Amino acid sequence: MEKNLTASFVTEMRRGSLTLLVLSALHTPHYGYDLLEVLQEIGVEIEANTLYPLLRRLEKQGLLDSSWDTSESRPRKYYQINSAGTEIYRLLLIESDKLQQSIKRVQRRNKEERP
Repeated sequence: MEKNLTASFVTEMRRGSLTLLVLSALHTPHYGYDLLEVLQEIGVEIEANTLYPLLRRLEKQGLLDSSWDTSESRPRKYYQINSAGTEIYRLLLIESDKLQQSIKRVQRRNKEERP
Protein backbone atom coordinates (compact mmCIF):
# COMPACT_ATOMS: atom_id res chain seq x y z
CA MET A 1 0.00 0.00 0.00
CA GLU A 2 1.20 3.47 -0.81
CA LYS A 3 2.71 5.40 2.14
CA ASN A 4 0.93 8.63 1.19
CA LEU A 5 -2.44 6.91 1.14
CA THR A 6 -1.83 5.36 4.55
CA ALA A 7 -0.65 8.69 5.95
CA SER A 8 -3.79 10.35 4.61
CA PHE A 9 -6.04 7.82 6.35
CA VAL A 10 -4.10 8.13 9.61
CA THR A 11 -4.35 11.92 9.48
CA GLU A 12 -8.09 11.73 8.89
CA MET A 13 -8.58 9.29 11.77
CA ARG A 14 -6.39 11.32 14.14
CA ARG A 15 -8.20 14.60 13.44
CA GLY A 16 -11.37 13.55 15.25
CA SER A 17 -9.46 11.73 17.95
CA LEU A 18 -7.40 14.82 18.76
CA THR A 19 -10.58 16.81 19.37
CA LEU A 20 -11.74 14.19 21.85
CA LEU A 21 -8.32 14.09 23.53
CA VAL A 22 -8.10 17.86 23.87
CA LEU A 23 -11.61 18.13 25.30
CA SER A 24 -10.78 15.34 27.73
CA ALA A 25 -7.54 17.00 28.88
CA LEU A 26 -9.22 20.37 29.37
CA HIS A 27 -11.40 19.28 32.26
CA THR A 28 -8.64 21.09 34.15
CA PRO A 29 -7.29 24.42 32.85
CA HIS A 30 -4.14 24.43 30.72
CA TYR A 31 -2.37 27.01 28.63
CA GLY A 32 -1.35 25.93 25.15
CA TYR A 33 2.24 24.86 25.68
CA ASP A 34 1.38 23.12 28.95
CA LEU A 35 -1.39 21.16 27.21
CA LEU A 36 1.00 20.27 24.39
CA GLU A 37 3.46 18.82 26.92
CA VAL A 38 0.71 16.93 28.79
CA LEU A 39 -0.55 15.34 25.57
CA GLN A 40 2.95 14.44 24.37
CA GLU A 41 3.82 12.93 27.77
CA ILE A 42 0.92 10.49 27.46
CA GLY A 43 1.99 9.52 23.95
CA VAL A 44 -0.22 11.76 21.80
CA GLU A 45 1.63 12.83 18.68
CA ILE A 46 0.62 16.44 18.23
CA GLU A 47 2.47 19.52 17.10
CA ALA A 48 1.93 23.10 18.23
CA ASN A 49 0.81 24.08 14.73
CA THR A 50 -2.02 21.53 15.08
CA LEU A 51 -2.94 22.20 18.71
CA TYR A 52 -3.21 26.00 18.72
CA PRO A 53 -5.63 26.24 15.77
CA LEU A 54 -7.68 23.43 17.33
CA LEU A 55 -7.90 25.32 20.62
CA ARG A 56 -9.00 28.49 18.81
CA ARG A 57 -11.61 26.55 16.80
CA LEU A 58 -13.04 24.82 19.87
CA GLU A 59 -13.21 28.15 21.68
CA LYS A 60 -14.92 29.80 18.71
CA GLN A 61 -17.42 26.91 18.57
CA GLY A 62 -18.31 27.65 22.19
CA LEU A 63 -16.87 24.45 23.69
CA LEU A 64 -14.02 26.04 25.65
CA ASP A 65 -13.72 29.03 27.93
CA SER A 66 -10.47 30.91 28.14
CA SER A 67 -8.87 33.43 30.45
CA TRP A 68 -5.59 35.27 30.49
CA ASP A 69 -3.14 34.98 33.36
CA THR A 70 -0.97 38.09 33.35
CA SER A 71 0.59 37.55 36.78
CA GLU A 72 3.77 36.08 35.27
CA SER A 73 6.26 37.91 33.06
CA ARG A 74 4.73 36.18 30.04
CA PRO A 75 0.93 36.29 29.73
CA ARG A 76 -0.69 32.89 29.25
CA LYS A 77 -4.09 32.06 27.85
CA TYR A 78 -5.69 29.23 29.80
CA TYR A 79 -8.36 27.03 28.25
CA GLN A 80 -10.94 24.88 30.01
CA ILE A 81 -13.89 22.88 28.78
CA ASN A 82 -17.26 24.50 29.54
CA SER A 83 -20.73 22.95 29.93
CA ALA A 84 -21.41 22.90 26.17
CA GLY A 85 -18.01 21.31 25.60
CA THR A 86 -18.67 18.77 28.33
CA GLU A 87 -21.90 17.71 26.64
CA ILE A 88 -20.21 17.40 23.24
CA TYR A 89 -17.34 15.50 24.88
CA ARG A 90 -19.81 13.10 26.49
CA LEU A 91 -21.55 12.45 23.17
CA LEU A 92 -18.26 12.06 21.29
CA LEU A 93 -17.04 9.61 23.89
CA ILE A 94 -20.20 7.51 23.47
CA GLU A 95 -19.74 7.52 19.68
CA SER A 96 -16.07 6.65 20.00
CA ASP A 97 -16.91 3.71 22.27
CA LYS A 98 -19.59 2.52 19.81
CA LEU A 99 -17.11 2.65 16.94
CA GLN A 100 -14.47 0.76 18.92
CA GLN A 101 -16.99 -1.93 19.85
CA SER A 102 -18.11 -2.23 16.22
CA ILE A 103 -14.50 -2.62 15.07
CA LYS A 104 -13.95 -5.35 17.67
CA ARG A 105 -17.12 -7.18 16.58
CA VAL A 106 -16.02 -7.11 12.94
CA GLN A 107 -12.56 -8.36 13.88
CA ARG A 108 -14.02 -11.21 15.96
CA ARG A 109 -16.36 -12.12 13.12
CA ASN A 110 -13.51 -12.15 10.63
CA LYS A 111 -11.51 -14.48 12.88
CA GLU A 112 -14.48 -16.86 13.21
CA GLU A 113 -15.04 -16.97 9.45
CA ARG A 114 -11.46 -17.83 8.56
CA PRO A 115 -10.93 -21.46 7.55
